[in-house]
Amino acid sequence: VLAEVDIRPVDWEPAELRGWELCFNPRANLRAEPGGTVYGINAKLTHAELGRLYAHASEVLGQTYLPRAVLTRTRAGRDVPALCYASPNAEVVTPAPEYVERIAGPAEELGFPAEYISQLRGWLSRAAQSP
Repeated sequence: VLAEVDIRPVDWEPAELRGWELCFNPRANLRAEPGGTVYGINAKLTHAELGRLYAHASEVLGQTYLPRAVLTRTRAGRDVPALCYASPNAEVVTPAPEYVERIAGPAEELGFPAEYISQLRGWLSRAAQSP
């Protein structure tokens, strides 16, 4: 998605976010979930880049995301304050399989935990069972 709006962060690192889970409505979304953990990257973006990214989400993808202050943990064990962006749309729907793979493939390449990759790919089974 970042590349779609010509954002190529130079300064980024994998991180985990506890107390949240990944869901789809139909795009990837985060929602608070005690005991949950999601994995992603911390990336330093400018205000202009954030504006382009979330204008794209709204105008092209039809999804509104709002910033939430969170505390992430890097692989080195550092706690890093960050903003995550979550859609207030609480409806959870089954995503398209190719969309799930756009997330699961890079997550695997980044070495996120196997259990998390299995959770992501579990959405593929749900998509296959959807009418």
